[in-house]
Amino acid sequence: MWKSRAIFAGMNPVTERLRNFLQYVAVKLIDEPGQAQLKVAELSPKKVRFKLVLSKVDVAMLIGRNGFTASAIRNVLKAAADKEGVQIALQIHSHEEEAELLARGEGH
Repeated sequence: MWKSRAIFAGMNPVTERLRNFLQYVAVKLIDEPGQAQLKVAELSPKKVRFKLVLSKVDVAMLIGRNGFTASAIRNVLKAAADKEGVQIALQIHSHEEEAELLARGEGH
């Protein structure tokens, strides 16, 4: 099962559409969607951060050779967000990297 968590309840409809798009694309490209988490932080009404937390194998698959797959996902997501006047950031981490960031107090 895909796990998704929004930092703020009552997510903006634009953020929700972008989240749904990102989730759809990511699920199609990874092997273990049951291990995936999508964290969404609405930093302001027009600024959103998405963080995909995946297994190590899925991180490598989603980033792709030389980062081309992740770059393509970011570009399409950014184009959709720009159309709505929203700035987005997409981070992709393994569960181990996320645990490390949280331990250092750098996670959200």
